[in-house]
Amino acid sequence: MTEHLKQLQALRFWSGPIEATALGGGITNVNYLVRDGGRKYVARLGNDIPVHQVMRFNELAASQAAHAAGISPAVRYHEPGVLILDYIDSKTLAAEDVSDPAMLERILPLIRCCHRTIPLHLRGPVLTFWVFHVVRNYAATLLEGGSRHSGRVSLLLSLAEKLEQASTPIDLIFGHNDLLAANFLDDGERMWLIDWDYAGFNSPLFDLGGLASNNELSEGSEIWLLEHYFEQIISDDLLHRYSAMKCASLLRETMWSMVSELHSDLDFDYAAYTEENLAGFQASYDLFLQS
Repeated sequence: MTEHLKQLQALRFWSGPIEATALGGGITNVNYLVRDGGRKYVARLGNDIPVHQVMRFNELAASQAAHAAGISPAVRYHEPGVLILDYIDSKTLAAEDVSDPAMLERILPLIRCCHRTIPLHLRGPVLTFWVFHVVRNYAATLLEGGSRHSGRVSLLLSLAEKLEQASTPIDLIFGHNDLLAANFLDDGERMWLIDWDYAGFNSPLFDLGGLASNNELSEGSEIWLLEHYFEQIISDDLLHRYSAMKCASLLRETMWSMVSELHSDLDFDYAAYTEENLAGFQASYDLFLQS
């Protein structure tokens, strides 16, 4: 039995013997589907990850507030390094699902709810997620760790500075900050948003840009998303700030992967993920210069 399974078995939460099956896809946590009697749960195992500014007290607060807001499963148990949530019998979305216009219409209310309703339910201390601080911290981590990407750091920081200047001023909302397709669930009747590791107060443009870049939205879909989120025709100024944040979301994902190459023990090809995201960032930055 693995250490993770032993950890699960020992939890006081269960009503009796459990059956735990590893869930794939996680690149920050180890996740299990757990059957306990007639009920099913998702167990998320993971400690704080300071290099990624993932703090579990923050994930817990965001998860509880997201459930209270009606867009995320209930937290049933927690202790340091462990989060147990209700299992949602659903389809996990892929990028091609998110980019479907009909699906975008269902996703948009979740994003609005996250930004506007979750703050009403938050309790206790929570974090701010400012992508340019994250990027600067990643840069220092890469240099201190002797990363194979150290030679790229100076250029990436100079580009980040230009993007930060272009992205302001900002509105302040509570962001999910990791809108990958796999964090959306469709149970056939309603949509759910999960995995609050990186949640925190931020600009709405970061989530909107991240949704677009992570799921390869068309230009037309991006304009639709912006116009329906803000409920107005989009000005050139807002579009320019959005383009800057979209680039920043790709830069952060790229540098997240660079740091993970140094510090993660999970079985995932971070090197390939870095190169994929770096190419996406470079293409997006070229378009930003034209905006």
